Amino acid sequence: MIFVAVGTQLPFDRLVRAVDQWAVQAGHREVVAQIADGSYVPKSLTWERMIGPDAFRAYVERCELVVAHAGIGTILSALELGKPVIVLPRRADYGEHRNDHQLATAERFGARRLVRVAQDESHLAELLNQFENPQESSRISAEASPELIGHLRSFFENVGRERTRVKT
Repeated sequence: MIFVAVGTQLPFDRLVRAVDQWAVQAGHREVVAQIADGSYVPKSLTWERMIGPDAFRAYVERCELVVAHAGIGTILSALELGKPVIVLPRRADYGEHRNDHQLATAERFGARRLVRVAQDESHLAELLNQFENPQESSRISAEASPELIGHLRSFFENVGRERTRVKT
């Protein structure tokens, strides 16, 4: 089963439509999608507009592949459960988000080879075709690494020092 998630804040018709069109051509995969309040209604996918956290986790646990917007929560949830991820980032110039932070998120995760990044809808179809028999990915920890905690601690200590220096 392939699980498609667009998040809860905004619809993402471009992603849903692209996967729906691919599924018609692929014809033999079960695809379940969380589509939010989009205007596009899938023709070949099983879908729900919104799902709660428990149902979301159950779908991710059950699926072979996650296809999603480049939302950090969705990506981290899938990676924590060892699922391969393909993302199609929302784009501000298409009116899909307020800014292009999802492009930056996708670029960073893609550079670390943690997700596959689709550049557009046709590239998404190519990536989906490459995942005929997806293998489980390496899991990430649900806990922050000591290295990350050290970087955050250093950052906040420096911010605190700067504020103190500015006040005096």
